[in-house]
Amino acid sequence: MPTPRSSSQSTTPWRSKLAAYKHLPQIKPIPEPKKQQLGEGLIVVPSPQDVDAAMRRIPPGQLMTVRALAAELAVAQGVNAGCVVTTGIFATLVARAADEAERAGDTAPTPYWRTLKADGSLNPKYPGGVERQMERLEAEGHVVVQQGRLLRVQDGPGYRPVATARRGRRGGAA
Repeated sequence: MPTPRSSSQSTTPWRSKLAAYKHLPQIKPIPEPKKQQLGEGLIVVPSPQDVDAAMRRIPPGQLMTVRALAAELAVAQGVNAGCVVTTGIFATLVARAADEAERAGDTAPTPYWRTLKADGSLNPKYPGGVERQMERLEAEGHVVVQQGRLLRVQDGPGYRPVATARRGRRGGAA
């Protein structure tokens, strides 16, 4: 039985939304404000289907940030950069569509939990929030740790071990 939706939720199925962006992908010049960060050249604004296909290619045990996913999509299009913001938005759309498909009986949904936010942290906007993403990552053998307010995969993209405090004076006895 389908999950009831609140009146504030769209009645359009998430899987239908994957196909709703007929004008994408688009390749355009890198906007002026981004040229300092990305340089001159072209940027791809991917379609949800492109993001879905890239997320499906991430094998068990592997992880990818939306930043790395955008870079992979740029290489596939032969351009200098991929739009990280659009890739992140569509990664969430793909996750919701995959969750919807799984609830409808799909036994091979897009493994969205293997895609992390651009900074390498777990995504609270994915279905079930960070708790569900953490469960799925741990089921694949990853170790999730808390760093400040964020959850990250130990030794995953964006993970930085916490430096241990040194006691004593530099160059002197402890």
